[in-house]
Amino acid sequence: MDKDTEGLLLISNNGVLAHNLLSPKKHVDKTYFAKIDGVVTEADIAIFKEGVTISDNYTCKPAELVILATENGISTVEITIQEGKFHQVKRMFEAVDKQVTYLKRLRMGTLELDAGLALGEYRPLTEKELASLIAKSE
Repeated sequence: MDKDTEGLLLISNNGVLAHNLLSPKKHVDKTYFAKIDGVVTEADIAIFKEGVTISDNYTCKPAELVILATENGISTVEITIQEGKFHQVKRMFEAVDKQVTYLKRLRMGTLELDAGLALGEYRPLTEKELASLIAKSE
C-alpha cells in the first residue's frame, strides 16, 4: 500500500505466504473502497472488467468495479483486483479520466479488515485467519 492508502495491511515474516498473497499468478483478490472525483459509469465497469491499460501500456488483469453511490460528481465504489502494481487502483482510474481521492483496502483473500480497529491500530491474526490465508495462497 502507498502512503495515501489506509486499511488492511498484513505484516508477516512468512516470505512464502507474503509472496503467494501478492503474486498475480495466485489470483488472490484485494478489495478496496474508494472515493472518486468524477462520475463512475457502467462504461467504466465494462472497461475495468476487460482490463484497463494504464499509462505505461500495461493492461491490468480484469477487475470488478461496483458503484456504491454517486453524489455531486463524487462516486464511491468498491474495486477488486488481483495484482497490486505500483499505485494500480489510482492509475486505473486515471486511465478513465477520474481521480481517486480516498482509498482503503478492505479485504485480502479471505482476510477482512477488522471493523473494530481504529485507524493505526493492529492485532495479531487468529489461528483460523492464518490457516485460511495459507490455504487460499497455496
